[in-house]
Amino acid sequence: MAAVPVWQKSSFSEDEDAPNCLEIAAGHETLRLRESEEPGQVVHTTPAGLAALIRALRAPRY
Repeated sequence: MAAVPVWQKSSFSEDEDAPNCLEIAAGHETLRLRESEEPGQVVHTTPAGLAALIRALRAPRY
């Protein structure tokens, strides 16, 4: 039987008026990401993949 993911909302999405919330669930060796308004669309990644995405998003753009 597959474990049911436990979703955690981003700390930046605590305001009830914020309609777009990123949620994350940790699995065995994988992470799942979804947007709260589209809970059926889940992106699977690794911790290293998520770290690379965050680094790329934070990188200065010239």
